Amino acid sequence: MARVARTIVVETPPIPRRLFRVFVEVEGMYRNMVEQLTLYAVREGVSSFTKLKALKYRELRNLYPQLPSHYAYTACQDASARAKSFLRLKKRGLTEKALPEVNTVSIWLDDHLWKTNGLTSIKVATHKGWVPLEVVPHKQYWKYVNSGWRLAPEAKIKLNKRSRKLLVYLTFAKEVGEYKPRGYVSVDVNEGNVTVLLDGVALLFETNVKKVVLGYYYRRKRVQERYDAVYGTNSSRKKRILRKLKEKEKKDDARWKIANIIVREASKRGYAIVMERLGRRPGEKMVSRIRDRQLRHRIFQAAFRGMQKAIEEKAREHGLPVVYVNPRNTSRLCPIHCSEIAYENGSRLGRCAKGGEAWHRDVVAVWNLLKIRLGDGSTAPSLGRSPLDGSLVPLGSTATHEPTAIARDLWARWKSLDATKNLYKMIGMNI
Repeated sequence: MARVARTIVVETPPIPRRLFRVFVEVEGMYRNMVEQLTLYAVREGVSSFTKLKALKYRELRNLYPQLPSHYAYTACQDASARAKSFLRLKKRGLTEKALPEVNTVSIWLDDHLWKTNGLTSIKVATHKGWVPLEVVPHKQYWKYVNSGWRLAPEAKIKLNKRSRKLLVYLTFAKEVGEYKPRGYVSVDVNEGNVTVLLDGVALLFETNVKKVVLGYYYRRKRVQERYDAVYGTNSSRKKRILRKLKEKEKKDDARWKIANIIVREASKRGYAIVMERLGRRPGEKMVSRIRDRQLRHRIFQAAFRGMQKAIEEKAREHGLPVVYVNPRNTSRLCPIHCSEIAYENGSRLGRCAKGGEAWHRDVVAVWNLLKIRLGDGSTAPSLGRSPLDGSLVPLGSTATHEPTAIARDLWARWKSLDATKNLYKMIGMNI
């Protein structure tokens, strides 16, 4: 059994000014504690919460006796996490400053500082006593409440001073056990698509990450050229405009939707998921010999591991096993004859040097991932017989092995893969 946790954000209705001032005061005291603790932890090289609490708890209680005592505990947890992250980056030479800065603060709460009051309200302990708050639940909140997830004891709150609201970060958790798979779904992640081999059929989900990355690259460049010349490189106007760009949100939306589709179909069949073992920082290895700045930027922003992590996170919710295999030569060797496939002029289509059949690069990858996994004697899913094969066996030597491409406009709108494939067929018939 493994513990799976998910965090959602709910907000409160607008809070009266006098009551909101209480949380502003709490945030100010909490921020001061976190700033002092973080600087102390970095100077002394303390990254352990237990050690930091033992050294500074009594001092914090003397400085802020009006606050409930457990705010000192949560401030130590917050500061130790920040210090640990900064010290790790500093060791790798990735920090520009000698000491960290605390720019934004979310108030950490443990089970002594907050409690639920029904399904749509909570209570928070402050220096003015317990304060009841209503929260506005949404669809995702009710999904977790009604599907066996339990509310974890930890939470966070963040102040939205413009609208006088609180953002409440709630964590739901449940215990999930992995099942023994009946077969495998292999997944190959690329810059512009995610290819999935499902029951012997290769499905290519177009993500358009290249267009998204280049589009925002040129937009940022235009904004920088325009505002740097007039206001300087540290212009607040420029930073405000750049913060409004939604590149990360668009890429995250694509990752989680594709992950949902893949995991749902694998769970329905009782399959496990097979993916390439890319390592911790695959982008650095990929661009080590590339000099084109734009291409280097595209590869870094494609975030191949980000897609894999999204699939892995969704798989945990359903108890799906995820297997990583060595990706060496998965796109170069023919799955049938184990001979090299010749690709011409950067094309994704090539021919097997021995059998002569035509292969799509991404289809080769997912079949080879499945072959590598089945090399340990595992049971394969039924592959069936491809309608493109000219011989009587799957992947026959006279076949043209190309994937079924599904445009982003199709899979992004439909939650069911069957519905997406049916719509794809209907569009093809109309054309």
